[in-house]
Amino acid sequence: MKKRWIAKIFTIAFAVSLVAAAYQEADARAGGGRSFGSRGARTYKAPSRTVNPSPSSPQTAPASPQQPFPQAQPQRQGGSFLRGLAGGVVGGLLGGMLFRSLGFAGPGAGGGIGIFDILLIGGILYLIYRFVASRRREAAQTAGGAQQNWRQAETVEPPPQQFGFGQTAQATPVDETSFGLAHVRQMDGAFDENRFKETAQDVFFRVQGAWTRRDLAPVADLLTQEMQVTFRQQIDELKAAGSINRLENIAVREVDITEAWQEEGKDYLTVRFLANILDYTTDEAGKVIAGSDTEPVKFEEYWTFSRPVGPNQWKLSAIQQA
Repeated sequence: MKKRWIAKIFTIAFAVSLVAAAYQEADARAGGGRSFGSRGARTYKAPSRTVNPSPSSPQTAPASPQQPFPQAQPQRQGGSFLRGLAGGVVGGLLGGMLFRSLGFAGPGAGGGIGIFDILLIGGILYLIYRFVASRRREAAQTAGGAQQNWRQAETVEPPPQQFGFGQTAQATPVDETSFGLAHVRQMDGAFDENRFKETAQDVFFRVQGAWTRRDLAPVADLLTQEMQVTFRQQIDELKAAGSINRLENIAVREVDITEAWQEEGKDYLTVRFLANILDYTTDEAGKVIAGSDTEPVKFEEYWTFSRPVGPNQWKLSAIQQA
């Protein structure tokens, strides 16, 4: 009887863990591999993947107002409902089997998990897996199409100039990122793109180190107030769980400025990082409980820095996943 109970408990725990794994992503690196922070009016827009060309002579602002960016399409809510329904069905079946096993199903009811129950659970879990995989593919395709639209919208054309007898000169596109950088240089004569990328990379390494040590104090002055609050909450969660997310052998492959703009008296610059890293989690005793301490992972993130317009200190204001 005792062995039967143990088998039932393990069966239920295994089924629940499979369902949970279909929806959860593993936490990793600084910020837990999540997107958070503020990018002003672009907070809920995907970061641009367009890499800014090499520094060139400053550009002047176009005479016409910039075209508004298209709004991101809202996510469909049907998936959440169906996932909840599927989870409820699985939960009901598991609960029913446990109810019967306790002897509350009435006279003549079976007292255990039969082959039909196991096959039924397996079929439902497989359908959930197929459904989740399909919806993720659809979401990736939708995000890719929206991203392409945003990239296309990031080129602003000034109005054509008239020359004599109604002749029209060909309009020259003005890249918005180059225009934003020109504005930064205009308000801060000492600004240099290459030096800024070096500074951003230094912040990247320092924040990763603080995350591993679970101590935000050494980098607090490099973060906006909102980022400080979020990081502290995440670090407190790690400490409460007795976990240490260890980041080692960080190799940054690419550092590129992909966005530059101004709004409400602030400069914003977004930097794309492509890097390799040993990213794994241990308990307080040093035992690996997630990830690998031998196999590096490759990741791409977008870090946005902001400051009041002019020669002021840049601070990390947002992290977004690719």
